[in-house]
Amino acid sequence: MPKPPRSSVREPVQVYLAPDDRDLLARLAEETGLSKAEILRRGMRSFAREQGVASPMLKLAMESDTQGWPDDVAKDHDAVLATSYRATPKKKRP
Repeated sequence: MPKPPRSSVREPVQVYLAPDDRDLLARLAEETGLSKAEILRRGMRSFAREQGVASPMLKLAMESDTQGWPDDVAKDHDAVLATSYRATPKKKRP
């Protein structure tokens, strides 16, 4: 069975680890069967959750819950989301 196409482009990142951290990462990879990269990705996502950093879709859902949805959101969901997106100020990059 062929693998499904990847939905996103991956970018290499170089990380320097202390010997203890390197050993821990190697042990976790060995014990779980996951790649070192996958363990680091999962750790980053876990840390983001601990810090209260939500995914954009989860953030939209949580914010919209406090504002209430229009009565016709099911029928016109694309327009509602587009309006919400356009109303969101974009962050400037440094």
